[in-house]
Amino acid sequence: MSALFTPLPLRGVTLPNRVGLAPMCQYRADADGRPNDWHRVHLGARAVGGAGLVLTEATAVVPEGRISPQDTGIWSGAQVDAWRPITEFLTRQGSVPAVQLAHAGFKASTYRPWAARRGGVPDADGGWTPVGPGAEPFVPGYRTPTALDTAGIEAVVEAFGVAAARAVDAGFAAVEIHAAHGYLLHEFLSPLTNHRTDGYGGDRASRMRLTVEVARAVRAAVGEDVPVLARISATDWVDGGWTVDDSVVLAGELAAAGVDLVDCSSGGASTDARIPVGPGYQVPLAARIRRDAVVPTGAVGLIVEPEQAERIVAEGEADLVLLGRELLRDPYWPRRAAAKLGAAPEWPDPYARAF
Repeated sequence: MSALFTPLPLRGVTLPNRVGLAPMCQYRADADGRPNDWHRVHLGARAVGGAGLVLTEATAVVPEGRISPQDTGIWSGAQVDAWRPITEFLTRQGSVPAVQLAHAGFKASTYRPWAARRGGVPDADGGWTPVGPGAEPFVPGYRTPTALDTAGIEAVVEAFGVAAARAVDAGFAAVEIHAAHGYLLHEFLSPLTNHRTDGYGGDRASRMRLTVEVARAVRAAVGEDVPVLARISATDWVDGGWTVDDSVVLAGELAAAGVDLVDCSSGGASTDARIPVGPGYQVPLAARIRRDAVVPTGAVGLIVEPEQAERIVAEGEADLVLLGRELLRDPYWPRRAAAKLGAAPEWPDPYARAF
């Protein structure tokens, strides 16, 4: 039997297999942050293709938390209504729909990657003033953020909780907290970007405080049966930055706050990072956190071949494999992988004639 195609129980939900669609920004939302037909087709195709977990792109909990003006959101009832037919379709295909709740922090109000312009979007083009742990921009050309005060931090925590409740109302069966890639929660975690001297900065425990408070708020909002995941950057890949040792401690704190699985990515807090990119380059991070923090983990990053993914799960390096670009190239990768690994994929009836 293939380990990759065994079910994965998480609280009151069971993933039908260990293959997930990693969150990938599409930058195609309506002007008010609502998802549209693009998202229904993009996410729906991966559900038809057999992914056990289908995660949305980074979905902002407040308008100023968007990376770009074209990001999806879940801060309004209209957005909940727009997400609902998408989650219904994913569920009907046998996948577990999940939303990644996000706040971009000082990386907010930027142009989408293929735009002619780069850097911060000015107010005249639909941009806004971002927020962060301090008042320094991420890099020159990005907008200068406003430093969050205590009331602003409390509002962020509340926004994540409210968004999590909206996600359940929209039909999502799981939620993921985005605390990676140099966005707001990661900005508070990393000593490279958090230079505060109050209760949300300084030592590691204080820098972790916001992320842990968000995890508690999300858990309280979704109830006991809904799985909560957290994506972290397990290391900054920079001397003096956030490390995998820090992530082991954070993973334990997140588990105590109600997080069920830690999705292990890396980088994003600094342009000085020297990342050893290669096949499965982040898998050892997931394996270390799984072993030392004794929490379920997800592995992500240049996982391409079915045998590679099978080995990751079978050898206990991670409990879940999340594919990004490979699922962009081939939405049906999970069903093809199941066939290759001897797991007898069940194709949807209209497609069965091709196989």
